[in-house]
Amino acid sequence: MSHFPPRRIVCLTEETVETLYLLGEQDRIVGVSGYAVRPPQVRREKPRVSAFVSADIPKILKLEPDLVLAFSDLQADITADTVRAGVAVHVFNQRDIAGILAMIRTLGALVGAAGQADRLAAGYEARLATIASTARPSPKPKVYFEEWDDPLISGIGWVSELIEIAGGEDILSHLRFQKAAKDRIISPDVVRAAAPDVILASWCGKRVVPDKIRQRPGWDEIPAVRNGRIVEIKSPLILQPGPAALTDGLDAIVAALWPETTSP
Repeated sequence: MSHFPPRRIVCLTEETVETLYLLGEQDRIVGVSGYAVRPPQVRREKPRVSAFVSADIPKILKLEPDLVLAFSDLQADITADTVRAGVAVHVFNQRDIAGILAMIRTLGALVGAAGQADRLAAGYEARLATIASTARPSPKPKVYFEEWDDPLISGIGWVSELIEIAGGEDILSHLRFQKAAKDRIISPDVVRAAAPDVILASWCGKRVVPDKIRQRPGWDEIPAVRNGRIVEIKSPLILQPGPAALTDGLDAIVAALWPETTSP
């Protein structure tokens, strides 16, 4: 049965979960991704039905959802199975800040909370503008963001934009338009040649080991390594294209780039 607004929603990624809680519409959620950790109570309140590229389809169907929310081509296989089972599915594909804000507004419209969603998105727009217009010392610090360590993957779209908003210069900003991770694989020599002042790392789902970064051949001459400026940003804060990235994720980047101006 389809209802408007949908009463039983399954979220296969974490950013739609966080957005629905922020909109006060969390009672509609009946199942979530195993990666959903924001807000913290989601782990206690909602059954986990999926990893990122795999899902327990029978478990999802047992929840009788009237809407399943998913993200990108990476979830195409899961969503195909759900579609074949007759469930309505909406697959988001936001890869930049404009896309994140559009996702929030679209999701609000899908659950009959367009007004709240517009206010939420407008609040983020104002916050981003304030941070972007903050006066910072020059020159801008050069920043390398590492999404994976083997092979090296950089340049995820919204992170590149957030680095610029935080007052940094992404050394690999040209990669931000490459949606697929395989198209953002880089050689260690590229990073060495670019000589970043700060290295931000968020190895999708595993802990960053700064020593491994330091020990790469020739990287001891990179300013970020020489000056001990290798900073881990936890994956849930930065690698999901949703509210987390625009709030805690951006704040973590600002703190890493400007440690002397940010209070602890």
